[in-house]
Amino acid sequence: MKWYSKYLSVYEKPFVNAPQYVIDQVREKLKSLQSSDPVASVVVIAYNEERRLLSCLWSLSETKCKYPIEIIGVDNSSSDRTADIFKATMLPYFTEEKKSCGYARNRGLQEAKGKYYICIDADTIYPERYVETVIERLMQPGVVAVSSLWSYVPAKGYPRFLMFAYELLRDLNLFFLSFKSPERSVRGSVFAYETELGKKVGYRVNVIRGEDGSMAYGLKQYGKISFIRNRKARAVTSIAPITKDGSLRKAFINRFKSSFKGWRKYFFKTTGEIKDQPDNIVDNDKR
Repeated sequence: MKWYSKYLSVYEKPFVNAPQYVIDQVREKLKSLQSSDPVASVVVIAYNEERRLLSCLWSLSETKCKYPIEIIGVDNSSSDRTADIFKATMLPYFTEEKKSCGYARNRGLQEAKGKYYICIDADTIYPERYVETVIERLMQPGVVAVSSLWSYVPAKGYPRFLMFAYELLRDLNLFFLSFKSPERSVRGSVFAYETELGKKVGYRVNVIRGEDGSMAYGLKQYGKISFIRNRKARAVTSIAPITKDGSLRKAFINRFKSSFKGWRKYFFKTTGEIKDQPDNIVDNDKR
């Protein structure tokens, strides 16, 4: 049985169907983890994540960490029951009315008390030693930011053995990218950095995706972006980004073409202004 199997019992399910004993257990365990003087702030951002947030918080509630931490949430003005889950588990949370991942993460930065800021996405499930492993890597000399790897939640039509091959090739791609373009290897759901440096750089707020890479791009001027590649820090997240492409074969082809087209990023450092595609600009009127 996979370490995350029990969390799948509430994953992708309406909050109204969640067992009360799970909610009670999560509430008590989250409370026991909270410190008034944390080394790290573990910040969960969520936008319309009623069907996934509880599983994320359940996994975080079972965190084993020898360092004091705080866990807080940011609700990006959801229209579903996301806020109700924060309330039911009594997790301290803040509402960010301006909508985008950038606005939500910046709000988390504003509220964070810890020296380190650990990004958490509500659709992702984390292993029990994730937070501790990330903190210890951030404590290493010269390291200002850390990113790790992730797998996908099993889904119908996406066999585990094929997903393993897909993830392996993706991990290799990120490994080669990390030498010259470390900011391109970063993903927001498995990203952490020094809080004060993050406040200096700030997140871009007008983009749908890429706010994490932009933050990493700004942070690398201050030190090293380090990558954790062991299982202690390998999260499990929604397969939704792949299903948007249709079949797994199509998803693989699209990503292969994208990687090949941008081959220069494997050999040369990213310089100059970051350019966006028009479809990556946030339109809050449509969100």
